[in-house]
Amino acid sequence: MVAFLSIPRRLYLVVYNWCQVLYFAVKTLKDAGHEHVYNAVEKPLQLAQTAAVLEILHGLVGLVRSPITATLPQIGSRLYVTLGILWSFPQTQTHILVSTLVISWSITEIVRYSFFGLKEAIGFTPSWLLWLRYSTFLLLYPTGITSEVGLIYIALPYIKGSELYCIRMPNKRNFSYDYFYNALLVLGLYVPGSPHLYTYMLAQRKKALSKSKIIR
Repeated sequence: MVAFLSIPRRLYLVVYNWCQVLYFAVKTLKDAGHEHVYNAVEKPLQLAQTAAVLEILHGLVGLVRSPITATLPQIGSRLYVTLGILWSFPQTQTHILVSTLVISWSITEIVRYSFFGLKEAIGFTPSWLLWLRYSTFLLLYPTGITSEVGLIYIALPYIKGSELYCIRMPNKRNFSYDYFYNALLVLGLYVPGSPHLYTYMLAQRKKALSKSKIIR
């Protein structure tokens, strides 16, 4: 249904969802502690990350200019951590890294979608928002990536012990699958993937701020 909404309305809904995530995370962190942050943000977080899959489709059909090589790993890794780690293994949900994760993600997405939403609505964006759009990642990308990697690592013993999502031999299809080794593979992909995406964003920042004549 979201795919059929107008672009400004869709962007507004995305910003609203991420604002909910940020508000609930900060409020819960202050009032009850980091152990309760996940429970407070679970539903809006899952909604926001699942809806982000549409960005991949938009990139494939050319509705957005972001290359699929940058969009796919970012959205894929976030969706994996949201559903494949946090939702699947509740033992990880009370860790402090959940707080740094959702705060990093939510601020990044609020700024990004506010930038695109305002540009779509009025045709331009103020220089301060342009600067935020291409500068907040300098801090929030490392904190977000560190949180993602940390939570996957923390989940490893629970993945191995539970054998959740594993397929063991023998079976009719003569096929086996171990989710533990899948998690190790995902961790390995962060090694080349993270520098690639960060380098891409640095190049985009230089291009955008230079074009707008904003002092970096």
